[in-house]
Amino acid sequence: MDHNKNKSLLNRINHPADLKQLGRENLPAICSELRQFIIDECSSNPGHLGASLGVVELTVALHYTFDTPKDALIWDVGHQAYGHKILTGRKNVFHTNRKYKGISGFPKMSESPYDAFGTGHSSTSISAAIGIAVADRLKGIERKVVAVIGDGAMTAGLAFEGLNNAGMEKTNLLVILNDNNIAIDPNTGALKEYLADITTSRTYNRVKNEIWHLFGKINKIAPHARDYARKLENGLKSILMHQSNLFEALSFRYFGPIDGHDVLHLADLLGDLKNIPGPKLLHVLTTKGKGLKQAEMNQTVYHAPGIFDKNTGEIHRISRDVHEPKLFQDVFGYSLLELARSNERIVGITPAMATGCSLNLMMAEMPDRTFDVGIAEQHAVTFSAGLASQGLVPFCNIYSSFMQRAFDQVIHDVALQKLQVVLCLDRGGLVGPDGPTHHGVFDLAYLRSIPNIIVSAPMDEVDLRNMMYTAQLKNHGPFAIRYPRGTGVVVDWKKPFREIELGKARLIKEGKDIAILTIGFAGNLAAEAIKKLSEEDHIDVEHWDMRFVKPIDEDCLHNVFKRFDKIITVEDGVIAGGFGSAVLEFMSDHGYHARITRLGVPDRFIDHGSQQDLYSECGFDPDSIRKTVHVFVKPRVLFRTA
Repeated sequence: MDHNKNKSLLNRINHPADLKQLGRENLPAICSELRQFIIDECSSNPGHLGASLGVVELTVALHYTFDTPKDALIWDVGHQAYGHKILTGRKNVFHTNRKYKGISGFPKMSESPYDAFGTGHSSTSISAAIGIAVADRLKGIERKVVAVIGDGAMTAGLAFEGLNNAGMEKTNLLVILNDNNIAIDPNTGALKEYLADITTSRTYNRVKNEIWHLFGKINKIAPHARDYARKLENGLKSILMHQSNLFEALSFRYFGPIDGHDVLHLADLLGDLKNIPGPKLLHVLTTKGKGLKQAEMNQTVYHAPGIFDKNTGEIHRISRDVHEPKLFQDVFGYSLLELARSNERIVGITPAMATGCSLNLMMAEMPDRTFDVGIAEQHAVTFSAGLASQGLVPFCNIYSSFMQRAFDQVIHDVALQKLQVVLCLDRGGLVGPDGPTHHGVFDLAYLRSIPNIIVSAPMDEVDLRNMMYTAQLKNHGPFAIRYPRGTGVVVDWKKPFREIELGKARLIKEGKDIAILTIGFAGNLAAEAIKKLSEEDHIDVEHWDMRFVKPIDEDCLHNVFKRFDKIITVEDGVIAGGFGSAVLEFMSDHGYHARITRLGVPDRFIDHGSQQDLYSECGFDPDSIRKTVHVFVKPRVLFRTA
């Protein structure tokens, strides 16, 4: 894409040093160009649009004021860092953002020295920043450390743990709270209301800041002037505010709230703050999607809108009609609503992903039975356990990679107590452009290590519905259902619910040459390969959809091992400890001997790219499965006689 015609200032910036040379008076124009650059690029190469548009001025002010990369700048969540990437040497390759072999959509230490810490999951910035600041102190290094946290990330427990520790350590740290009142869906909870309260306490904040700046000037000639400022400020607080400031109670100097779209004021204030020792928090008010009218008006949709018209903002909708499969997340949402209508004990829980997982469908009809707990996966699981302890049936929907954060809660609060919590793991497997921070590839491996839990993975939408139905019928204890990101495979998916026998596989195709055992959506990749193996290679493959990793169908496995000495397992998850490992364990435990090849995600982190590219890289796309079968069984060539 050619940005040369009307991006004269931005074209002169390849690194933050170039930004500084252009001068303070050019900062507003640079912000305008940077914002348009992001809109132009994201319109044709989809990514996380709204968050990055909202922090354009903050991004420019930070790089103008601080000495990056010497000064450490950490972007929480990470999807708000597009402007940061563009200003730090990646402008000319930004068109590869989130594409296979291109730059990452999130900060990545191995990609650039300007990415001080890798981020993709939320709420990690403060803890990482404290670690960096303390390491600097121990090593005698003088530099500034800044953590930018926002997009709902302050609601997670880890953020509060970091704040508490930073105040105790008296760490020289600046935390910037990017307060846009939304994660993907609107923020919820008491913290949202608290931030609104301190935001509206403008009299106190204005007077406090004026006192602080005044005594800062006096401090140059009268030592300890700011100590007196603190005492005066505390007295004002009790008069002008009805409550104390949470952040100051944690030993942070609180500044703000200020307009996050006034780049000149931001630059001036950041210049003052970087010279103030100790932990500081700057409260910045921004608008997610700033600069694109449609993104400002519909912030949830424009969080990551896909391809859109850069001039009108209109999203290019992918047409879906009744003759096309639905997204797995929508099948979940509609099925849960259907089940909840007939079972009043069912409740829905999500940590800030109501729209992403389609729990918003039930939320619209049954708001009193659905709960968005904010970005707080640990709380979501234990909250679900509390509900289940009182006889309710919580369907706790968490993206697979985010469920990793609640591993202890699944063990201690759910499985140990054998509670009927239905863990619905959306985005299981390789998810595509979001890359290694979001791939849900570890769930089958770590969940099957936990006692008392059922671990299932549907191959298609009909089985997803039936697993959900089975999970709520009676108390089987914890019941995990793992399904992928993206479109399903069945057009007519809305079948009557049917109970599934726990731990029982289903035969997809009989065969005599080799057996392929699959779990979850990967069974569809195997089915495609098996079709070609039959039609083109004349190899007769038997295919079992195992459905359950735990309990695994031992009757099926006895049958397979007695009849086949060549077996392939396929899973869209790590092969280390995953489904294939469960099959190997069964073979060893029962004295069978067979040649087994496990296909799945190898023992390394997989970068971003389309799901099809990543299936191929990992060796379990249809072509790779077919080639693996050829290693076991040579294709047969049939000769016709005259």
